[in-house]
Amino acid sequence: MQGTVDGFSYGLVTPVVAYLMACLGGALGLRCTTRAQLVGGSWRPGWLALGSAAIGSGIWTMHFVAMMGFTIDQAPIHYDKPTTYASLGVAIVMVGVGIFMVGYRGATGTALFTGGTITGLGIASMHYLGMAGMRFDGRLEYNTLTVAASVAIGVAAATAALWAAGKVRGFLWSVGASLVMGLAVSGMHYTGMAALSVHLHAATPGEGDSPAALLAPMMIGPLAFLCLAAAVVIFDPLAVTGRLPRPAAEHGLGVPAHPVAHRPARRTPMRPGRDLDRRRPRAPQNR
Repeated sequence: MQGTVDGFSYGLVTPVVAYLMACLGGALGLRCTTRAQLVGGSWRPGWLALGSAAIGSGIWTMHFVAMMGFTIDQAPIHYDKPTTYASLGVAIVMVGVGIFMVGYRGATGTALFTGGTITGLGIASMHYLGMAGMRFDGRLEYNTLTVAASVAIGVAAATAALWAAGKVRGFLWSVGASLVMGLAVSGMHYTGMAALSVHLHAATPGEGDSPAALLAPMMIGPLAFLCLAAAVVIFDPLAVTGRLPRPAAEHGLGVPAHPVAHRPARRTPMRPGRDLDRRRPRAPQNR
């Protein structure tokens, strides 16, 4: 039996909040990646790992906030927790691969293409693995072409995000890039949902718990992590500005940024005969 689905049971509330979650994760990830490129040694992998976890958590939270508005008529929905949390791990790990490639090899050429592809596949894997964790009395079917389109959108979004992570320095530019990234990730999600059709084994009378009641407790951890990552970024000046501070000499008025080199006085070459006669003291003349 064909099931009737509703992806917007709360109206525009869930799409808007989901989009904001994707933007928040993207913005934090971009600033952490920018911060990592300003340091070396053991600090760089730490910042890159924080950025990977922020982007992965933001994408995962975006997906399940959007799923709060997803219902199937006459079919209560439940979620398998191990599969649901496994989708979070897949998102963080595969986003991390792309972030580390860009963080160490730069956002150009093969590193950008490979990292964007792996990250995009990770976003798509998170989406469809999260959908596989949904339990109801029926089965899901997908349109192959629409699924391929959603994966292509995910790869394009990931590549653009990694390029921005490696190239964008200014805070406002990062905000703009995160808005575009959130739009692309949300587009990937709803394109994947458009590929979905539900077939029920039998209609189940009555109603179970709402998706919001089921999913909200599972999102407490990722949301708390995003808040912690936001605090780390906000209270780190280099993560906000994305550039190293100028030398102290540049902050003083009238003080040059670099010491002025004193040039030695230019000497005129001495000519053998005439110049020696000029320097030789003259004898007093007798009048």
